[in-house]
Amino acid sequence: MPQDPFDWIDAEHERRLAAGLVRTLRPRSADSPLVDLAGNDYLGLTRHPEVTGAAADAARRWGAGATGSRLVTGTTALHARLEESLAEFCGFEAALVFSSGYAANLAAVTALCGPPHSSGVSPVPPVVPLVVSDAGNHASLIDGCRLARAETAVVPHADAEAVRKTLGAHEGRALAVTDSVFSVDGDAAPLAALAEACREHGAALLVDDAHGLGVLGEGGRGAVHAAGLAGDADVVATVTLSKSLGSQGGAVLGPARVIRHLVSHARTFIFDTGLAPAAVGASLASLEVLRREPGRAARVRYVATELHRRLTAAGLTAVRPDAAVVSVRAPSPEAAVRWAADCRTAGLAVGCFRPPSVPDGISRLRLTARADLTDRQIEEAADTVLRTAPAA
Repeated sequence: MPQDPFDWIDAEHERRLAAGLVRTLRPRSADSPLVDLAGNDYLGLTRHPEVTGAAADAARRWGAGATGSRLVTGTTALHARLEESLAEFCGFEAALVFSSGYAANLAAVTALCGPPHSSGVSPVPPVVPLVVSDAGNHASLIDGCRLARAETAVVPHADAEAVRKTLGAHEGRALAVTDSVFSVDGDAAPLAALAEACREHGAALLVDDAHGLGVLGEGGRGAVHAAGLAGDADVVATVTLSKSLGSQGGAVLGPARVIRHLVSHARTFIFDTGLAPAAVGASLASLEVLRREPGRAARVRYVATELHRRLTAAGLTAVRPDAAVVSVRAPSPEAAVRWAADCRTAGLAVGCFRPPSVPDGISRLRLTARADLTDRQIEEAADTVLRTAPAA
């Protein structure tokens, strides 16, 4: 008999099951009683009445979907307003909105690498562009490097000197890519030092500011703005609209010529349906709330710091948060799963990160601070994590 073409899937499932690495979907209800420290609604805006009202109004006026790619029918007047607002708020010359932050990162890395270029010495073969990528980067940046058809060098985490040395050994066009705040441990990249290293060698810097927007910088303008790099001619940033802004989608921010290039060369822009109007409307409303209430950014940083203080004071190992993510180490993948489940039973939703999602193989609980948590909820959340903690 012919071999079953999917037998290998069952074997892979059994292997992951034995290692405690099987992932499952868990649909949540609209009125879940859990205190949510698992999602990324950092500013507590996803249910804000102005935000949900703007989403509903946009859907009623423009329809449930964008109806086509951005270059056909998928660009509305709302999309243009959002791009202008994002660029102005974050301090960049221009912006381009995508259907997700993942799509924005794929677009930025692949389009900014460009094709191989001449070395200027004939008949030497064209020089392949170089991408220098932090070892802790998000999967979307990693996938962008794979798709870029460039030479990729993965350097040690948050090591600007390693970036400098790698760039110095390359002749030709180069791009350094990094998260601003890394999603696993919540630590921040040394953006100023990275920019300096890039400029020494004429390289561009691409920063994924998904976890910085709304949390860091003046009034939540992001980590790139806080580092004094927003609007610089050699710096490009990507953001997501699904974290601090409580909506959906992503964007690339940078010089106008970079944005113009993306419109013509970014495949995840050209061939993808535009972001739904409801998400665009919600994002615009969230930006307005953040402008009016800049204290939300400071509050979420306080909540993260307070959670970290309470957990480490009680003996748990947690990385000091540079933004809104608090990462708490677990003894094993199995222990992390049980710990997260026990927290859920006690009324607290937390994230559970296990290999291969974590590059160092160390499992963690991941707590995401929210600006709308009360002091009582902070105390109760920390107590729940401590009460359910597994033995080391």
